[in-house]
Amino acid sequence: MYRSCLLAFSSAVAMFAAAPLQAQEYPVDTVTLVTHSSPGGGSDVFLRELSRYLGPILGATVVVENVTGGSGATAMANLAQSPADGSRLYATTPTFIYTSLLSNPEYSFDDLDPLVNFFIDPEVIFTAASSPYETLEDVIQHARDGRGRWGAANPASLERQSLELLKAETGVNAAVVTHEGGGDLMINVLNGTLEIGVGEIQELKGQLEAGEIRLLASLTSDRIEAYPDVPTVQEAGYDVFVRKFRGLAGPQGLPDDVIAAWERAVPEVLALQEYKAIYEANSLRAEFMPNEEYQAFITEFATETEEFLRSTGVIE
Repeated sequence: MYRSCLLAFSSAVAMFAAAPLQAQEYPVDTVTLVTHSSPGGGSDVFLRELSRYLGPILGATVVVENVTGGSGATAMANLAQSPADGSRLYATTPTFIYTSLLSNPEYSFDDLDPLVNFFIDPEVIFTAASSPYETLEDVIQHARDGRGRWGAANPASLERQSLELLKAETGVNAAVVTHEGGGDLMINVLNGTLEIGVGEIQELKGQLEAGEIRLLASLTSDRIEAYPDVPTVQEAGYDVFVRKFRGLAGPQGLPDDVIAAWERAVPEVLALQEYKAIYEANSLRAEFMPNEEYQAFITEFATETEEFLRSTGVIE
């Protein structure tokens, strides 16, 4: 049985004091950041905000390109066949691991080289504001007699994985109900069909601001700064947390000067006060991982995800 603490190895958050903005000599003039997300989607918004601040520091023009289709398979194929010169990079999220394992595409995450990581997206457990559950423990106690119904957006997702880990840690036999997307999940939480759901803060902001949902716990290693009254699942006594990453990967064989340029630029852009105000408002957590660490992180994440998908019968 794999660990209930997903990917629980340390990763330093490099939030260095802002240095003078000095453009580097990047090997190419233009960098295209490719996302499988449609315009307006999570990765698309993340990249377009980032590109505004990154270009002057990196020393190159940074543009964003949407390559949709196949839940990331088309974008991975595009990148895997691109020149390994730092001119085209792919925005990585857990999706590129899940798609690779579930659909066995011609090109998968193994055909790309992880470059660096920028952020961790906090995942939270929420319930309807009208529900009787004031704490995560209330939900766990309700589930101890087999009545629990918990929700995740997709059958094979980090959100579902987090709930399966919570079931294993608490010993309850709650049903984990999956959906086609976050909208259907939210409807079933709000109408009381489900006691809880799991999602990202960015996705839930509308319902939070409208007072329609209540946050019960975060699946983070420590409390979310913008929601200091929301305890972590670990604080509730259950050793479960997950890390939904946002980083970059490139074609195999990225040269050392490209890697070094990104390892210099990322801490600097994350420390910019104007950009920091934007990403913190969206509850994104800066978590810089340099190349070697990010490669190890992705390898570990893929291994544990594959174990999860096999243990739950999603893949054989």
